[in-house]
Amino acid sequence: MAITNALASLAVADLSAAARWYEKLFGRAADSTPMSQVAEWRFERGGWLQLYELKARAGAGSVTLAVSDLDEQIKTLHQLGIDTEPPLVSSQVSVLMIKDPDGNSLAFAQARDPNIAQ
Repeated sequence: MAITNALASLAVADLSAAARWYEKLFGRAADSTPMSQVAEWRFERGGWLQLYELKARAGAGSVTLAVSDLDEQIKTLHQLGIDTEPPLVSSQVSVLMIKDPDGNSLAFAQARDPNIAQ
């Protein structure tokens, strides 16, 4: 059996509330809702982010979202009323960390080195 893709998933306490927050963050509704407790967003390079409702695990997740322009992402976050700390910067990557309303960690990462995951 060959693995053909991967998707990241985050547990949330209330899918409806979380989906509204992520819709604002991503600027669009979920691409898929395969069941009542799941919402999924597909990204341009093939990755997916799945939210699923499971109160017992809500807020314990972490995901990295690759962005092409971290400065633009920071501006968007500020326009949405999401405060940020200064990004962490190295010669390979710049990373900005935030938390969703459930407490899940989101890293926005802009690769500076073409040899790392993008």
